[in-house]
Amino acid sequence: MSDSVNTNTMREAIESAISENPVILFMKGVPEAPACGFSARTVGILESIDQPFAAVNILPDPAIRQELSAISGWPTIPQLFVGGELVGGCDIITEMYETGELQKLLGIETAAPAAGAPEPAASGEPAPLSIENLL
Repeated sequence: MSDSVNTNTMREAIESAISENPVILFMKGVPEAPACGFSARTVGILESIDQPFAAVNILPDPAIRQELSAISGWPTIPQLFVGGELVGGCDIITEMYETGELQKLLGIETAAPAAGAPEPAASGEPAPLSIENLL
């Protein structure tokens, strides 16, 4: 298979995953074992507001990150998409969470904006790499 066919296939798989999942997080690692602090914090925020989400581990194949960044125009990971639109990365998600804007975007009722983003759980061991992927 040529590189352009592989690229098109990867791009189509990513675009399909974004359009088929109301909330999807492209991250390093998996929600149960994030492989970086930014991914862990973003997962922690989504879990703290009981927001179901699909997740894609970008680590097993460098083409995932390359094509994702080409689609989104966003160079860093994690990337959160809601309703097929890029919301942003960890810093933006954290700020939106703290102001209540993220909960509003997701249609989640909150009594008051959160005081601060939840800290990622410390496991003490490095997260294992996973080859599981939604793509």
